[in-house]
Amino acid sequence: MIETRLNRLAPLVLSVLRCVAGLIFLAHGTQKHIGFPATERVVDAFSLPWFAGVIEVVTGVLIAIGFMTRPAAFLASGTMAFAYWIAHAPRDFYPVNNGGDAAILYCFLFLYIVFAGPGPLSVDALRRGRGA
Repeated sequence: MIETRLNRLAPLVLSVLRCVAGLIFLAHGTQKHIGFPATERVVDAFSLPWFAGVIEVVTGVLIAIGFMTRPAAFLASGTMAFAYWIAHAPRDFYPVNNGGDAAILYCFLFLYIVFAGPGPLSVDALRRGRGA
């Protein structure tokens, strides 16, 4: 009985997960570019972190609203894999020590969204006539 209820809610929870992940990912990009949320880590224009911030802003918005979700999630996932191996892995073997655990989680969360899709609460679902 409880499993039936949980299964029925799974698509909606996928939409919520997608939206929250996109908004938090977006915040990483805005922090790099405009210092919001407040930080001292605004990066130099056209540096590698600057380009990562552009991807975080664009894909974060797309993922949050559920528009072109699968391509955006694929790009975001790859960006996080790249970030892990370029910026985190050289510091230490263990993700908990090198600060890369969030990059790994984002990578696999976005990869899951590539396969699972955006869920019913999304622009993609509305465009296909299947929105909630």
